[in-house]
Amino acid sequence: MKSCCEYCMFCEYDDEYEGMICSVNFDEDELLRFVNGHGSSCPYFRFGDEYTIVRKQN
Repeated sequence: MKSCCEYCMFCEYDDEYEGMICSVNFDEDELLRFVNGHGSSCPYFRFGDEYTIVRKQN
């Protein structure tokens, strides 16, 4: 099953990291809350299917 991040407009492939990363700049508190699972969901999630994500990258 895919995670929500895989459907998000802010999830991008990073060549240097060689993996998917989130392009949103979380502040320290938000990141800690999100990573530890205390947040109900990502406040920046924006659904993007493969067509809208490719359009954004071009």
